Amino acid sequence: MSQGFVAQYAAEAALSTPGVAMLDSSGVISIKESMGVEHEGKGVQVLFHDDNEGLVTITVFPVVYYGNIMPEVAWKIQERVKADVERYTGLMVEQVNVHIKGIAPPPQEGGRL
Repeated sequence: MSQGFVAQYAAEAALSTPGVAMLDSSGVISIKESMGVEHEGKGVQVLFHDDNEGLVTITVFPVVYYGNIMPEVAWKIQERVKADVERYTGLMVEQVNVHIKGIAPPPQEGGRL
């Protein structure tokens, strides 16, 4: 199973977590994309363990909407990513690390803040 495949599931799970505005891509990914290389699972890093291929560590880099309690959002991301990746890939998630990369303005409702 590829890292990109697992990263895509993790990214979708993180983005569907309430309070998450987007995932932050690293500078390396931006450079690859500028050269035309497609990268799946932007804002997510997947590490397969050498001694056990069925075990993964996932790191997510979210940007959170202003007004949310960051530890609560991070906890919900961890739970959702772990559950979805294990359910859809059959892999065992050892840990989900969350590194909040920034704060975004709250979404506008009806065209107003």
